[in-house]
Amino acid sequence: MTSANSPTERPVMRRADGSPVTVLVVDDEPMLAEMLSMALRFEGWEVHSAGDGRTAIARARETRPDVVVLDVMLPDMTGLEVLGKMRAEIAHLPVLLLTAKDSVEDRIAGLTAGGDDYVTKPFSIEEVVLRLRALLRRTGITLHDSGAQIVVGDLILDEDSHEVTRGGDPITLTSTEFELLRFFMRNPKRVLSKAQILDRVWNYDFGGTSNIVELYVSYLRKKIDNGREPMIHTLRGAGYVLKPAT
Repeated sequence: MTSANSPTERPVMRRADGSPVTVLVVDDEPMLAEMLSMALRFEGWEVHSAGDGRTAIARARETRPDVVVLDVMLPDMTGLEVLGKMRAEIAHLPVLLLTAKDSVEDRIAGLTAGGDDYVTKPFSIEEVVLRLRALLRRTGITLHDSGAQIVVGDLILDEDSHEVTRGGDPITLTSTEFELLRFFMRNPKRVLSKAQILDRVWNYDFGGTSNIVELYVSYLRKKIDNGREPMIHTLRGAGYVLKPAT
């Protein structure tokens, strides 16, 4: 992702009073926890993590997070037990539950136990980020996110207002076109395969074919590149890449 700051310099997400917004990620799958933590740091969150219930409770006590991402299945106790112990110390702590089960009974159990929201594995990172933001809004925390704009060359995408401009000219996109462009702009100069695009834009459970990617890339080109130096390029047999016009 390229912005007014490089990815490693992306501003920390802050409350209106300037303090950082903190999230605690609790999952016993190291790769999943690290992937989610890296993605949230990239979004500007201050992230702490734990791989079991006891550590999670201790981390919550130490860091007083603004929100928790909590796996329901942990090695030493259930996520719902962890939730209860956290809430005993931090009464109104917002908690997003991660579950591998998607039955109505499991959802009701999680929400009845005090979970504010849940997502089912596998999930998209974007969905988790959006749900966490929504939880914070519900608790009344006002965010000041100076990293809401993504900038690549003369192309600017505002993640909050969903406004897109190129060279100062406004560009109107559908919601799918916007998500596709955001994925490109978060990965500038990186070749993205059709499979990667399908997974991140249409999500893992999409039942269509890669032809939908070709179709929407063509739509996007007509709006982004029409009459200008092209930014979206096809690498035959590899995928697509977005880079600043030369």
